[in-house]
Amino acid sequence: MSAPVHDEGRPGPWQDAGRGGVPGARRGAGRGAEQDAWQDPRPFLRGIAWLDKGRPVRADPVDTMRLPWDTGERATLPIGVRLEFTTETARAVEIRYRATVPGPTDALRDLAHGFALWDRHGVVSEVFTEPAAEAVVRIGLGAGDGPFHGPFTIYPPENQSPLVLGLRGIGGALSPAPPAPRWVVHGDSITEGWWSTRPAHGWPAVAGRALGLDTVNLGYAGAARGELATAEQLAGLPADVLTLAFGTNCWSRVPYSVPLLYETTRAFLELVRQGHPRTPLLLVSPVLRPDAERTPNKLGATLGALRDAMERATRDRIAAGDDRLAVLPGRALLGPEHLADGLHPNDSGHQVLGLAVATALRRAGFDGG
Repeated sequence: MSAPVHDEGRPGPWQDAGRGGVPGARRGAGRGAEQDAWQDPRPFLRGIAWLDKGRPVRADPVDTMRLPWDTGERATLPIGVRLEFTTETARAVEIRYRATVPGPTDALRDLAHGFALWDRHGVVSEVFTEPAAEAVVRIGLGAGDGPFHGPFTIYPPENQSPLVLGLRGIGGALSPAPPAPRWVVHGDSITEGWWSTRPAHGWPAVAGRALGLDTVNLGYAGAARGELATAEQLAGLPADVLTLAFGTNCWSRVPYSVPLLYETTRAFLELVRQGHPRTPLLLVSPVLRPDAERTPNKLGATLGALRDAMERATRDRIAAGDDRLAVLPGRALLGPEHLADGLHPNDSGHQVLGLAVATALRRAGFDGG
């Protein structure tokens, strides 16, 4: 599938698929579509930040030269991109997709492609297919004969870079789920969802479902160190709610001093505010990292001191009049039992963190309502 995007790679409404849409797809993808016909996936996709030659990407494709290499690499993975739909009569859904197939020496060569179907109550089913460059997967919408109306969400296998070519309802057409307020979340590997066992278990997915938001995940593993080019990209993205959750990689991967992170946080917030002067914005400071809390890095800063610098910078801006900004201190949100490896949350930790962020957004009145 190849789809044009707005000039300069900016996000925008999908345009005509005449230059390479889905074979057999029907425009409109609604109730009037022919039963069991392949439908264009584009109206069903959620969590989209930018498009690059029809592929969802998580950094502005015309501005990658200003980003660190590790940010650019992680931004090619469609983390958080998913399909959302409703139906009147369908009993199952089929998805035609392309995905990366690991080479014979790759440690992930035997990893199955997993698709998870969720409704508002939780996971409905999971289907696993053998790695293939192009395949069709069928997912039942529930036990028995239904009816199964939804809304439903399908989480594809993110790390295999799936590109959805088409989807169709078995027994009836599918309709795109109603639009939801758009929540843009920026952070590091914790935000990207590391050590969660499923894409649906990462904390941004947990919080987004709890609040009914369209979560756009801009978490970059190993990166997210307050890069100001990223702040400018965030400023240019449509968003109804924003959350920033970086900082732990400023302790070790690229060491920061306390004054440097204080000023970086101030500058990052200022640049985001240039594009979103009144958009609700929550900053979540780094969560527990036991080996770093009291251990100085190469510039003499402990993670505890760096966390304090981020929180002070945010509160100073609030005190100066930014009443659409809030801070959620991260230190007490998780305990050691919530960490899979001393740094990244396990599934339980992601659940706790996601619900804590959802609660903080609600209390601040930043939940998109």
